[in-house]
Amino acid sequence: MSLDAHLDTVWAGSADPWGYHERWYEARKRALLMASLDRPRYAKAWETGCANGVLTRALAGRCGALLATDLHPRAVREARRQCGDLAHVEIAQMEHPRQWPPGRFDLVVVGEIGYYLAPDGLREFARRLRGSLAPRALLVACHWCADFDGRRSSTDEVHACLGALPGMARVFMHDEADFLLEGWSNDPHTPAQREGLR
Repeated sequence: MSLDAHLDTVWAGSADPWGYHERWYEARKRALLMASLDRPRYAKAWETGCANGVLTRALAGRCGALLATDLHPRAVREARRQCGDLAHVEIAQMEHPRQWPPGRFDLVVVGEIGYYLAPDGLREFARRLRGSLAPRALLVACHWCADFDGRRSSTDEVHACLGALPGMARVFMHDEADFLLEGWSNDPHTPAQREGLR
């Protein structure tokens, strides 16, 4: 099954196919991601794989400007509905890495899309992502670990590819049976160092 057909099937029956609004699993994962962010605010952020915009709305409270992208048109419609009252949030339909936003970002969240890319596409995605990271940027990735229809790369492969970006060092990792949440930064200073604690 092609990726487009897989996503059409996923989005056919529900505006919230993964239960972002209802599942404790999703709420907990979202809270862990938000708590892992290394700054209280980011000037310019990009969320890839925004789905129906539930995480987008949470991220918006920490960002001066936020771009959220997704491949599927229904995801984009639902995310725009979720965030329609937030003037500093832009929702766009894009197919990465073929389509790419301009500019650089001090926060990039790769939200459970990396494993939809075959190895060549994943490497190209990571290569282009490097050029989109501003100085002192944080790159966050979160991916489901179990197998599923539509997967083209393993979660370990995705995170290894992102973690190998030159100039980036891992600053946190939360690894459990269901998902892997990891962050890398090109800022040599920790949050404690920025606040003069050490």
